[in-house]
Amino acid sequence: MIVILGAMESEISEFLSCMQNRQTCNWNGFEHHRGTIDGHEVLVSRSGVGKVKAAMMTQHLIDDYKPRAILFTGLAGSLRPHIAIGDTLVARDLVQHDMDTSGIGYPRGQIPFTDWRFLPADPCLLEIASGFTPQQGSLHIGRICTGDQFITHREMDSHAHLTGELEGDGVEMEGASVAQVCAINKVPCLVARTISDKADGSAAVNFEEFLPRASHNSLDFVRYMLAGM
Repeated sequence: MIVILGAMESEISEFLSCMQNRQTCNWNGFEHHRGTIDGHEVLVSRSGVGKVKAAMMTQHLIDDYKPRAILFTGLAGSLRPHIAIGDTLVARDLVQHDMDTSGIGYPRGQIPFTDWRFLPADPCLLEIASGFTPQQGSLHIGRICTGDQFITHREMDSHAHLTGELEGDGVEMEGASVAQVCAINKVPCLVARTISDKADGSAAVNFEEFLPRASHNSLDFVRYMLAGM
């Protein structure tokens, strides 16, 4: 089984629309949908927004369903001028940008008393993903920064470390926590995001109007991954 996660209901709705033989169960207010997509056994679920909920859900699904891989999809903000709204950003690695224990000698993003700072994607999944061609926009492989903050251009003056020290390409609120849980459990993981906004404040889009486009892109990406796995 492959687990497919998105933070919000709107980020997983496209998967449910094409799922066959769907069975739904409820766990603490979260619905898990089990079935097949293009003949591949999958479980699709909302994780909730933020690092805590995403980590909690990832561990629960690993414990209960023993997936052979986890794919996390949804939206992200671009940190680079060449990564445009509508593009697909696949995480080569991920880092918690709000993990800062520099006061005791660790570089920003490093989890204290561990060697974990930049959490790499599974190399086999990343190789498959590198061949994806979006119907709209471009594909980018890069670093995703995760933190419990919604970053806009207003915050960039105080968050220059995102593109400076951390060399991030995109920013969101769940991916690195999912990657850390998967690393601990030795479960292959890949995070892919559709760019919905740019942290420089340019080219703003109507979020609600953009969601269907982003969800369709996520479905195309996941179908491509399932076919290659």
